[in-house]
Amino acid sequence: MSSQKRSSPSNREATAESSDPETALETARRQLDRAAARLDVDDAALERLRHPASVHEVTVPLERDDGSVEVFTGYRAKHDSVRGPFKGGLRYHPDVTRDECVGLSMWMTWKCAVMDLPFGGAKGGIVVDPKRLSDDETERLTRRFAQELRDVIGPKTDIPAPDMGTDPQTMAWLMDAYSMQEGETIPGVVTGKPPVIGGSYGREEAPGRSVAIVTRETCEYYDYPLSETTVAVQGFGSVGANAARLLADWGATVVAVSDVNGGVYDPDGIDVAAIPSHDEEPEAVTRFAAGLTEDDSPRRLSNEELLELDVDVLVPAAIGNVITADNADAIAADIVVEGANGPTTFAADTILEERGIHVIPDILANAGGVTVSYFEWLQDINRRAWALERVNEELETEMVRAWTALKDEVERADVSWRDAAYAVALERVAEAHEARGLWP
Repeated sequence: MSSQKRSSPSNREATAESSDPETALETARRQLDRAAARLDVDDAALERLRHPASVHEVTVPLERDDGSVEVFTGYRAKHDSVRGPFKGGLRYHPDVTRDECVGLSMWMTWKCAVMDLPFGGAKGGIVVDPKRLSDDETERLTRRFAQELRDVIGPKTDIPAPDMGTDPQTMAWLMDAYSMQEGETIPGVVTGKPPVIGGSYGREEAPGRSVAIVTRETCEYYDYPLSETTVAVQGFGSVGANAARLLADWGATVVAVSDVNGGVYDPDGIDVAAIPSHDEEPEAVTRFAAGLTEDDSPRRLSNEELLELDVDVLVPAAIGNVITADNADAIAADIVVEGANGPTTFAADTILEERGIHVIPDILANAGGVTVSYFEWLQDINRRAWALERVNEELETEMVRAWTALKDEVERADVSWRDAAYAVALERVAEAHEARGLWP
């Protein structure tokens, strides 16, 4: 069903990228300006939305297991709270920067608005390689980070969640440290916790589930029966693995998956249920690929090669900036569903649009995480847990509703899916700013 797209002539000067990777903040601001140009948005509101409400930089000292002390830098960027408390993940990664946190916090604002959740956007993290830390060191680092952020987070002000390099256990430590400092148990200060202490069932699987749901809806819209649809997934972590498994369960043929070291491709389909996700067994795809022989039908391939496979649906679910001006002309998928945050640069997005490739943006596709985080927050406030079946049913309803709103905007305004997402989000945020006004 898939066909190679021809590159149409364009003014590539307008989409040219420098040799340096585009930052999340640069991409977010470009996307904001592009959306605003299509809408009648008040200039004052637009200028406010180009900047974060605040960025907190903290020093996080850590006593290592050998008794030495190492000092790390942490950030918490808060973009906008006009529609509700700040909401967004905390990541532990050596490439965390101030600008990355600001850019990702902007995307969280739009993501919450696209899903019509009563939250604003935030993002944060620590500049650290979590693989270099023992479990005890990670716990000490997290508890000290909670102390440094104590005055800037809270269940009614700013609610962190897991992100790259963090997990439910990290959130459990953060919640416990915050609660001990406040003198009472406050589960609503973070989401993504283990269910035994107030977390929601289905939270870890939610981003991948939402990717699968919007892929299904988009394929149906463009008349791609899942039983005849081929899918390639870059990144086999929580998002990519759960999306791949659900799509396979629903009848799609997943022909390629990968982890950080590369992947495997089989045109007849891969049994994705038989390969552990990165969370279940780190680099399991690598070990699966290492066991292949020349006689096997599956073959090894690089992450770069996976992106250029001739498939119906491509799901970049690993890291940002993997589809750029350098490889956008080689993307052969008909539909790209962004599982990761910011996998497509601004310049690449323009090229894909010119080529007629439909890109379903991250602020819709992986919004299942923040949506189930909202469900978790409600459960914590009401001290009443939901069954997994209810969580999945509610997520299905919210994702289809949000996808339908974007589809209606795509049809009404004859724009791309990303432009439609930003139009819907920006209109909701700008309307809230207009209604509330500006404090003197």
